[in-house]
Amino acid sequence: MAAGPQTLIPLDEAWSRLQQALTRHPHAPATEPLATEDALGRVLAQDVVSGVAVPPHDNSAMDGYALRLADLTEPGRSLPVSQRIAAGQTGATLQPGSCARIFTGAPVPAGADAVVMQEHTEPGAAEGQVRFTQPVHAQQNIRRAGEDIAIGQTVLGAGKRLSPAALGVAASVGRAELPVFARPRVAVLTTGDELVLPGQPLPPGAIYNSNRHTLLGLAQAAGATAHDLGTVPDQLDATRAALRTAAEQHDLVISSGGVSVGEEDHLRQAVQAEGGLDFWALAIKPGKPFVFGWLTRADGSRALYMGLPGNPVASWLTFLMLVRPVIGLLAGEGWQLPRSLPVPAAFAWPKPDKRREFLRVRLNEAGHAELFPNQSSGVLTSASWADGVVDLPPQTTVQPGDVVRWIPSAELLHPAAAERQP
Repeated sequence: MAAGPQTLIPLDEAWSRLQQALTRHPHAPATEPLATEDALGRVLAQDVVSGVAVPPHDNSAMDGYALRLADLTEPGRSLPVSQRIAAGQTGATLQPGSCARIFTGAPVPAGADAVVMQEHTEPGAAEGQVRFTQPVHAQQNIRRAGEDIAIGQTVLGAGKRLSPAALGVAASVGRAELPVFARPRVAVLTTGDELVLPGQPLPPGAIYNSNRHTLLGLAQAAGATAHDLGTVPDQLDATRAALRTAAEQHDLVISSGGVSVGEEDHLRQAVQAEGGLDFWALAIKPGKPFVFGWLTRADGSRALYMGLPGNPVASWLTFLMLVRPVIGLLAGEGWQLPRSLPVPAAFAWPKPDKRREFLRVRLNEAGHAELFPNQSSGVLTSASWADGVVDLPPQTTVQPGDVVRWIPSAELLHPAAAERQP
């Protein structure tokens, strides 16, 4: 149901209503197997349980010498070197009264209970001997079998977005292939007869279409497969036709512009005709003209629809705050909201607003949030310059030194798993 024209929905309520809508009409993502090296950024569909120990055997953490602690009966004693063990080789059982030359990663020979780094040795009294110059303790410089991963241990949980380190963990337990969720299919369309693509001449009254590139990039960075459906003319029939086409092949349709109350803003009317609206108009700044609803496909199923403001910063911000969590849920990683951290402000904000404000900031060397000087919703350079935003509650002023809630840019795109919301 659409909100009344004067009703502004608080952001927390908008988040709740998005979750409820997705619960009522779940969009279960398909799964597919991918080679581990191709799975970067994808969301794991099943737990990865290790069938091996990592490391699989006790191994040396240093280049040096493996020995029996019992053989060092006195400080500075020399021992003969009985064998040489490189990584990938298996040495013989260490004989009492001897030591083994060993290299990082090589299996520790049976019988040895310590490894001495080569920097703590020197040539012994006789040829072929090594003298140990520092005290030695049991198990020093030995990586124990299973120290990192035990057999049967769950090393990666379903719903985890796979980072380079996660791919390394999967490879370390022998997984050449991983089950992942399919990427959500997101259609991006922009509205406005004034928009011109970069590279074309700029007629009087026209502007280059920056939102197209920002939204396509954000959708891809959030883990979706993004398709550019171009610019829709400011006409109701053309808008409806574009939405119908987009809904048939996509899980989510997002647009920028055309969702306000101007005479040339047709998207809300088109969405109502092609599906329905849940809410519009948010109590945030920037980002007030935002629409959430659905589009009905020919077979009766639904595609989600999210209409973003036309102002570049408002479009960027509402994507990060509202579209990105939806893409995450469609991608199989659950509902995640960005985490804020307390930091001191290096700016003054003397005029409070009745809406929740998001200010573009960057941390200085002291760890204080500096404000971009122009916070207009049309100044996209503020978003490029910033390394995060300050989440300012309604009716709040700020003086230098006040503690504010800072959301890092990394959190805006990929919130920490610990902050996953139920």
